[in-house]
Amino acid sequence: MLREDSLKFKGARKRLIDKVGKLMKDHGVEDNRVLTAMMEVPRHIFFDSVFDQKFAYENTAFKIGAGQTISQPFTVAIQSALLEVKKRDKILEIGTGSGYQAAVLLAMGAKVFTVERQKLLYDKAKDVLPALGYRPRMFYGDGFKGLPSYAPFDGVIVTCGAPYVPEALIDQLKPGGKAVIPVGDGDTQKMLRIIKNKDGSTKTEDYGDFSFVPMLQNTAK
Repeated sequence: MLREDSLKFKGARKRLIDKVGKLMKDHGVEDNRVLTAMMEVPRHIFFDSVFDQKFAYENTAFKIGAGQTISQPFTVAIQSALLEVKKRDKILEIGTGSGYQAAVLLAMGAKVFTVERQKLLYDKAKDVLPALGYRPRMFYGDGFKGLPSYAPFDGVIVTCGAPYVPEALIDQLKPGGKAVIPVGDGDTQKMLRIIKNKDGSTKTEDYGDFSFVPMLQNTAK
């Protein structure tokens, strides 16, 4: 059951977004459209219990079941900004999770195609997102494969730590498209932005260390 977006929640969200905006500037990344979208999306709705909701507007990741987390708001902001989303862009998201990241991208005007390997999380997000008015194309499957039938995409975002850059995801990018992928095997990953050139070659940019749950292959019940 969805909870009310009260003045208390809106005030807490505003304080969080102000903090995230300052952190983004410190990181050398700015995009007011991202902050506007995050102000629109009620993050607490993506938490399972009223008790857990008290943590919704802290700048921290939070467990959501099936060994997964809802990403730290700062991380959501950085990844969204690095995509440089324009209205009507087709974005492929790997790792639907709670659905919060997809909601932020939809609030920015993107068309989102999102893949989740955990059936529990897929089912939850499939209920929550439409109830909030957000309607991504949702798929239960292996994120390493992407969605070749729906390619090419203007952007790809991976919301879990990949052990390497999956070539299938880069292949599904349009020329000029961007993939934002945390890559690494340990407790932290490097946030990479991979830009696909018109000739098919790529340029990789490193935006520092972040921490994600691992990206896994195949589907899970």
